[in-house]
Amino acid sequence: MIARSLRDHRRMLIWWTIGISAFIALYLNVYASVKQNPEVYGPAAAAKFPGPLRDLMGGMTDMVTGAGYLQTVVYQLFVPMLFIACATLLANRALAGPEETGTLELIVTLPVDRRRLVLDKLAALALSLLLVAAGTFVVAAGISALVDTGVPLDRILAGHTGVLLLGLFFGTVALTVGAATGRRLVASAVVGVWVATGYTVVTVGRSVDAIAWLKWVSPFHYYAEGRPIFEGLPVGDYLVLAGATAVLALTAVLAFDRRDVGV
Repeated sequence: MIARSLRDHRRMLIWWTIGISAFIALYLNVYASVKQNPEVYGPAAAAKFPGPLRDLMGGMTDMVTGAGYLQTVVYQLFVPMLFIACATLLANRALAGPEETGTLELIVTLPVDRRRLVLDKLAALALSLLLVAAGTFVVAAGISALVDTGVPLDRILAGHTGVLLLGLFFGTVALTVGAATGRRLVASAVVGVWVATGYTVVTVGRSVDAIAWLKWVSPFHYYAEGRPIFEGLPVGDYLVLAGATAVLALTAVLAFDRRDVGV
């Protein structure tokens, strides 16, 4: 089941890897110009942006150094969102999509344990995201070295590991909702609301005390708070993300095992 899922997703994985790699390559190549013009891209220039926009981009306090540029432009918003979108699409094709088209009913009538089916789909999701992460990491590390960002390889790996864990978390959210409801739209809506709310809480929420406490339920807090590009692998935060993903996986197994799929 895992191998078949990977085969079914191979074209999608190739295009997502190419797309995310192209984005990373494009913006990392811009850094060569940024570091040569610190007066244009330095703190004074960033201060001209509206406060809420700076908050959404992680503060934009350090665009000239390699670590600051990587964090702000690559790992703050766009690459995580691309991974989340990829993970959500993959997750929706695991259970909810086949159920809506009627093919899942045929599968569950076979002598296949439902719990094993969900676990195989989760494993295929994790392996798919790992393949995309591996391919895009090679591009990020290679171009980072070419443009001389000065960021050590282990810091880029730490940032990419966080992106992988964040994508896997939200992919598991989508798969869990799909396992419980059988609806792709519902799964995508839950992910979308959680992503938008969670990201806003840990960015704009830094200056809004009324919502600042909600950061503890936002996956983005555990993804970015440890500043992996600056300080290396935040083991504790990443373990929280991995643990939350495992709890969601168990929920997906139980929800699908007990639900009538229409057979």
